[in-house]
Amino acid sequence: MSQTASPTGILIEAEDFASYGGWVLDSQFETQMGSPYLLARGLGRPVADATTTVAVAEAGGYQVWVRTRDWAAPHAPGRFRLSIGGVALAAEFGANGEAWAWQPAGTVSLPAGEVALALHDLTGFDGRCDAIYLGRDGTVPPNAVDDASRRWRRALRGLPDQPEAAGDFDVVVVGGGVSGCAAALTAARLGQRVALIHDRPVLGGNASKEIGLMPRGAQGRLLHELAQRTPDGDLAALSLLEAEPTASVFLEHRIVAAAREGDRIVSVDAVEAKGGRERRFTGRMFIDTSGVAMAGVLAGAETMFGREARSEFDEGYAPEAADAMHHGNTLFFRTRMADHPVPFPDVPWATEISKDYANLSGQLVKSGQENGPGPMAGANPDNPTFQFSADPTQAWMNQFPATHYWEYGQWLDPYTSGERVRDYLMRALYGTFSNVKKLEPEAYANLEFDWMAFVAAQGEFRRYRGDHVLTENDVRNQTRFNDLLVANDGFFCIHCAWAPEELARGEGRYDFRLKDWIMDVRDQQPYGIPFRCLYSANIDNLMMAGKHISVTHVAGSSVKLMGNGAQHGIAVAAAAFLCNQHGTTPRGLLDDRFETLRTLVDGLTGHDHDTTSHPPTRKFVAVPG
Repeated sequence: MSQTASPTGILIEAEDFASYGGWVLDSQFETQMGSPYLLARGLGRPVADATTTVAVAEAGGYQVWVRTRDWAAPHAPGRFRLSIGGVALAAEFGANGEAWAWQPAGTVSLPAGEVALALHDLTGFDGRCDAIYLGRDGTVPPNAVDDASRRWRRALRGLPDQPEAAGDFDVVVVGGGVSGCAAALTAARLGQRVALIHDRPVLGGNASKEIGLMPRGAQGRLLHELAQRTPDGDLAALSLLEAEPTASVFLEHRIVAAAREGDRIVSVDAVEAKGGRERRFTGRMFIDTSGVAMAGVLAGAETMFGREARSEFDEGYAPEAADAMHHGNTLFFRTRMADHPVPFPDVPWATEISKDYANLSGQLVKSGQENGPGPMAGANPDNPTFQFSADPTQAWMNQFPATHYWEYGQWLDPYTSGERVRDYLMRALYGTFSNVKKLEPEAYANLEFDWMAFVAAQGEFRRYRGDHVLTENDVRNQTRFNDLLVANDGFFCIHCAWAPEELARGEGRYDFRLKDWIMDVRDQQPYGIPFRCLYSANIDNLMMAGKHISVTHVAGSSVKLMGNGAQHGIAVAAAAFLCNQHGTTPRGLLDDRFETLRTLVDGLTGHDHDTTSHPPTRKFVAVPG
């Protein structure tokens, strides 16, 4: 894709390259570092060049700037070079010890006309390029992530200052995970004009082929329909939505703003990763299924974060004092044995994180099947496994190779530290892989990475506050709510991280692994979700589905299962339909038309509301084995 010149220079956004070669587009951190970028995802083998052309209107000298990052500074594992007009510049990028910044690379003389550019990866270890700027007037390109730098980029790209209208919709769904797909598909089948806005190129969230988890929790007809997989692991959700005439799906669109009039959202703005166009979606009802409560964060909804104190809701699994710990992110991977020896470069920048850890269990076998075994090497006594129960009848629970043992970021801000968390997990995996090969070189000479995700499975972010907050006791006792709307299922699944003070004392040698894990299957019976947990306490036309509904941290450890979120999605789509039909709000439905809503949801889900008590709880508490 050719770029055009401005009076002060030429900006070439990496996401607009004509060919990515072996690089991949990484847009998941653009709100943190400012823009999508290209990532050299070679797993230790240099990838093919990314290439494009630029239209140079005026011949002459141009100062070259490249925005990049030394992602494991000061080790510079992700180095690359830039060629302009077939000539490689002397500078190596991604090697200056800097976080995201513009790196100068001297001056080049360019002829008028089309000039070829190429990004040449040197390592295969995740070099990254955001943009290239060819300046004429000595301007230093702005590096801050703010309105001024966004205006500068828009002007150089010839983009308008204001978002273009994307349409007016009955229902706007933010987030295309399982709960969002269920909500959008249900609303469309009820005849609503629906926009599904999703920030990835594929649907499914943590169940997508980019990540690959199986949707656990409550099941149902619609979930089985949309969660069918193609041979490459993709979900059927997109094809189902594309078959609905009133549904519009906007992939690779990330919402960046929400506008309110009083206590109602009137629109959200989203930026498309490729091309950078900003679009405004107006709507009557909004449903947040982003998993990160993004619509609410942008619109000023009341939210909760971290762990509540035990005294707040009288929860047995809550800590004595509230804190900011939350479930972290997980990076999935898969290894294989090739039919020939496969070398792997030294990775001292990775082994400083992984240390001597040499256990590659917990692999993604394929999309929808995780918790696979993997190579282990050496006699490392600190390789942690977890024993869930001493009960021999529950042997299946003991020491299985759980994928989610690879987890990090529990004490970091998930909204600002996503790239840092992902990169830390990559370093841990690269280092562990290297340790396995080095500790038993003959046994694992042929070992290679088959795949490693660059999109982490997201853990816990902010949760909405609704008119009711679901608690551990509500789940455990199957509380009978008057406004019970859908049934959820599943165990308490609480991931416990090493505390900073424990790490400071030398405990928790591997901070990318869980300290312990509470898996409490309760009585294995379903529990009810009241409608008051599915709409915002302070924004009249905002509902939510998925792990960020109105729940405590402990209750959310069960509610978070994706099958459960699908049931929420169906319920709030039905509620949006009735709100639009009767000109009311979710709270208004609760007051005047709840039985109508419940009857509609029952018909859509095929579930009843029998959540009466059952035999006593069985509890399995994971401890390091």
